[in-house]
Amino acid sequence: MATPYSVSLDRIIKEFSLSIQYTPKSPAEIYICSADVNRPGLQLSGFFQYFDNDRVQIMGKSEYGFINEQEHYKRLERSDSFLAARPPVIIFTRGIEVGEEFLSLARKHRVPVLSTADPTSSFMSALISYLNVELAPRITRHGVLVEVYGEGLLMLGESGVGKSETAIELVKRGHRLIADDAVEIRRVSSKTLVGTAPDNIRHFVELRGVGIINARRIFGMGSIKMTEKIDMIIQLEQWDSQKVYDRMGLENENTEILGLEIPSLTIPVKPGRNLAIIIEVAAMNNRQKKMGFNAAQELLHNLGMSEGDDASPDTVANWNQY
Repeated sequence: MATPYSVSLDRIIKEFSLSIQYTPKSPAEIYICSADVNRPGLQLSGFFQYFDNDRVQIMGKSEYGFINEQEHYKRLERSDSFLAARPPVIIFTRGIEVGEEFLSLARKHRVPVLSTADPTSSFMSALISYLNVELAPRITRHGVLVEVYGEGLLMLGESGVGKSETAIELVKRGHRLIADDAVEIRRVSSKTLVGTAPDNIRHFVELRGVGIINARRIFGMGSIKMTEKIDMIIQLEQWDSQKVYDRMGLENENTEILGLEIPSLTIPVKPGRNLAIIIEVAAMNNRQKKMGFNAAQELLHNLGMSEGDDASPDTVANWNQY
C-alpha cells in the first residue's frame, strides 16, 4: 500500500528489542516507508526481476542456510548483488549469528543489519501489523471517539452541539474515551479504520463553562483507551422540526472515510433527550445488527409486512388496530 508516511528504524528497534549488528548512521536517521516485507530467497539465488528494494528484508534459517551452502565465490557474488540493491534494512531472525563476511559486504554497501531471537513467521506477522498501523493512510476529523460496550463510536457534529459533554457522561457511566476534539483516523487494512488522539491533546477534554480537564486524572486509567476500531459514526445535529428523521431503522446509512463505508446514524439533539443513553442503545443495536438481528425487520415480520411496504411508525400503529 503506497503511503507518504515513514517510521524510523530506531522506533522499530525499540518496539521489537532488536540487536544492532551494523548501521551506517544513527537508526533515528534511517526511515522505513513500505509496510511490506520480503524474504529474499529468490534474490539470493540471483533473480531480481520484480524485486522491491524499499521493503524490509527478513533472513531466516532457510535463506541463511541456502546462501551458506553455496561455493565461496558464488556466495560472495550473490550476497554482494543482494546488498548492492540497497534495501533499507536486513533483519536476521531465530538468533542467527551473522558472519563477518556478510557484515563486511553490508558495510561496503551501507545496509543496516539487525537481528532478533524471535521465530521468523511470528516476527514477520508482528512487524507487518506494526508497519500497517504506523504507515497507514490517515486523516484528522473534528469529533469525539469513545468505546461503548466494545463498539468504537465516532461522534461528529458542529462545534457546541454537545459531543464532549456526551462523552463525559458516557465515561461516568463506565465507558472509555479515546479522543476529544481531534480524532486521527488510520486505515490499517482494507476493512478497518482505527482512531486515536494526537499525542499533544490525548486524554484532554474541553467543557464549555468549565474549561480543559484531563479525563485520565479525574476518572482514572479505566476511563481512557489509546486506540479503538471505528465501528459506527454518530452524527449529532440540532433538532430540525422540518426534517424527517428515521424512526424505524430499516435504512442502512453509511459514511465514507478513507474509502471505507462505515455504518452511521443521525441523532437529533434537543433539550430533554438523554444522549448518553441513546448512544448506549445505538451501540448495542449496532452489535446486534452485526450478529444478524434487526429489530425493525422482526417487527415487520411479526406484522406480516415486508420492507417494501410503507413501514412508518404511524402506518404500523394504524395497521395494528385492525
